[in-house]
Amino acid sequence: MKVIICGAGQVGWQIARHLSGERNDVTVVDYNADLVRRVTDALDVQGIAGHASYPDILERAGARDADMIIAATHSDEVNMVTCQVAHSVFDVPRKIARLRAQSYLTAIYSDLYRRDHMPIDVVISPEREVAEAALRRLSAPAAFDTELFLDGKAQLLGILLDEDCPVLDTPLRQLTDLFSTLRAIVVGVRRNGRLFAPEPGDQLFAHDQIYVISHVQDVKRTFEIFGKVVRRQERIVIIGGGNVGLAVASALEGRAERLRVKIIERDRDCAERAADALERTIVLNGDGLSTELLEEAGVGRADAVLAVTDDDKTNLLASVRAKQAGCPLTIALVNDPTLLPLMDPLHIDAYINPRGTTVSSILRHIRHGRVRGVYSIGDAEAEVIEAQILTTSPLSGKLIREIDFPEGVLVGAVMKGEKVVKPTGTTRIEEGDVIVVFTMASDVPEVERLFQVSIDFF
Repeated sequence: MKVIICGAGQVGWQIARHLSGERNDVTVVDYNADLVRRVTDALDVQGIAGHASYPDILERAGARDADMIIAATHSDEVNMVTCQVAHSVFDVPRKIARLRAQSYLTAIYSDLYRRDHMPIDVVISPEREVAEAALRRLSAPAAFDTELFLDGKAQLLGILLDEDCPVLDTPLRQLTDLFSTLRAIVVGVRRNGRLFAPEPGDQLFAHDQIYVISHVQDVKRTFEIFGKVVRRQERIVIIGGGNVGLAVASALEGRAERLRVKIIERDRDCAERAADALERTIVLNGDGLSTELLEEAGVGRADAVLAVTDDDKTNLLASVRAKQAGCPLTIALVNDPTLLPLMDPLHIDAYINPRGTTVSSILRHIRHGRVRGVYSIGDAEAEVIEAQILTTSPLSGKLIREIDFPEGVLVGAVMKGEKVVKPTGTTRIEEGDVIVVFTMASDVPEVERLFQVSIDFF
């Protein structure tokens, strides 16, 4: 597949990394020659320095025979014009654009993106993706990472194992025997900074970060088995009243249960907009790092504090102060991946990586065919992929134990019809089944071959 990626920033770089590693023909375009050089030096991709919306630049990038264009520059308008030029001049079949401005995303203007208007096939909104990720974190407060699969019937949970975890030093095979009715499988383990897919004989140790795929009805029991207490949330403080904070507060107001939500926003105009848009949420205008304001917001009595300003350091420090004040759950928005190792020593419970959520969303649309969902883990180290089994798939009709999966791949859940089952070696994968697999990044091409969802299905 020939793909043009416009924008060599963090999102563009990660998408290029994924696709080039899967033997696609990738060209990256950016007006910043240094960023283009960085990408071409590190990855097996071509690079063009220039403005992505210029027809001659897209011509040089090979737009005439491109299968897809991904416009992920820092400018919404450049992304939109790039897609228009790609459609009108080069007839590129599939166009994806990242748009930030909320006005472009309002539902009443959705007609704008019709092929005879502004031909964009998929619009990705980082703010909406981040807001949804924040809501998922709040729904699973004992997890540092989470994502839903199989129409919301299965959930990926990232769990940090504490010293008092009751199943430490227990082989995973034995866990299956001890909790035979638990519909949950450990599919990934991060130990001493290294992520891997565990073997049945592997043990779990304190400070491991594990990834578990659980039936949603068994999530609470899964947390309990791994030593986590699930508390009901009633009071939530959001630090940052911009698009993300406002979207989260609006969603929380729409829930059936009555939650007490407060927002702290430094910019007065932004605070006033949030106050006008929300009905029951209390909006405080001031610095989210102010001890006095945090006390006024009641972070010590809050069940969760969500720091989602546009500054990583503010989010980290605000989370630390909330934790010191006694808040049991702190969640920080962190753009810079080099800051993620600080989460544990700072005792911050969970983080949201905007780049990761945006990359996952774009990958979901790139892996078209029968792939229904993709979630990128860590610094693009692994993926969780949800896909439907085709008649032509090498998996169809086989027992799981008969399938020659790569070492870095584990099946986490299988949905047959409307029923989600825990996969075992004797589970037969049949046409029409939907399966969720954890795969290390290096094994993604082989997994896609097994699913038979390569370029033939685009």
